[in-house]
Amino acid sequence: MKLTAAREDILAPLQSVIGVVERRQTMPVLANVLLGARDNRLSVTGSDLEVELVATSEVSVQQPGDITVPGRKLLDIFRSLPEKTSVTLSTEGERVSVRAGRSRFTLSSLPAAEFPLVEEINAQQTLTVAQGEFRRLIDKTHFSMAQQDVRYYLNGLLLETDGKALRAVATDGHRLALCEMALTGKAKTNHQVIVPRKGVLELQRILGTEGNIELAVGTNHIRAQIGEIRFTSKLIDGRFPEYGRVIPANPPRTVEADREVLRQALQRTAILSNEKYRGIRLTARPDLLTLQAHNPEQEEAEDQVEVAYKGEEVEIGFNVNYLLDALGAIETDKVIIGLTDSNSSCLIHAPDTTNTRYVVMPMRL
Repeated sequence: MKLTAAREDILAPLQSVIGVVERRQTMPVLANVLLGARDNRLSVTGSDLEVELVATSEVSVQQPGDITVPGRKLLDIFRSLPEKTSVTLSTEGERVSVRAGRSRFTLSSLPAAEFPLVEEINAQQTLTVAQGEFRRLIDKTHFSMAQQDVRYYLNGLLLETDGKALRAVATDGHRLALCEMALTGKAKTNHQVIVPRKGVLELQRILGTEGNIELAVGTNHIRAQIGEIRFTSKLIDGRFPEYGRVIPANPPRTVEADREVLRQALQRTAILSNEKYRGIRLTARPDLLTLQAHNPEQEEAEDQVEVAYKGEEVEIGFNVNYLLDALGAIETDKVIIGLTDSNSSCLIHAPDTTNTRYVVMPMRL
């Protein structure tokens, strides 16, 4: 294999795939990236057996071929080279040579045949969606995914379509985030897949805001083509909880507050909350919301926020981080908090819309 390219034409695809390349791997070849050169195109592939990323760019190929080289070292080399430098990359026996100006690097390699690739995903359904809208789905929900929960199906994001809308749902058992977008094309009805946490975070990293992307859903994989990058992730084989049951339908008490004022008051009060449990007490009275926190050192914080509320007094405890995450994801000036009683979940959403909703379970304080 031999090719010549500007530094940026190899650096860009390397940066796109490096997120899935781990230094410490059970399989040594997974610390490498797979380079494939043919038809004046270079493809760079990174994989951790769960998520695979392939990025391509135009180069000048003198000799086609495939080889794998250490991913992080190759990236560091290209980052260190001056901008717009012309680089020649070639194989010499079992080594790979990188030449740029007066710099020369020789890297070890492993055969391309050892690199595990996801060839065909047997797509059962394909969707074309606006990239910006799809990114919004992930941005508004990903923070509610569980981390290393024994209920493995919670360590990911549910993507669901009912033919009219595409919905993303994440929950860790203590809170839930839901966001949906309308579909313009036709989709099979009622299809559900769970994308693992690592796949969701990589997808979020590479998604832009312009143009459309194509999503293909297979039996065990989901694939997305995003410009010059192809993303493939294994799916979690499990049954996602019936999330509709935990979303309060019509909470009898609604508090309307200025989102930023409430967010800042919560941040102030949280300073003296219990560092482990992050509990904070909300007391809603007509036109006033009182926030209180205390910790094992007998320290206390209290803050009050003027709100639009007409119901009877209700007192309820929450994990303040969950409230702050939800308020941070809502973009409107005002926010609606729906309350039932001191033992029931609250529903948080923007006024006059329910396409993005957050549910936070109460905690005993």
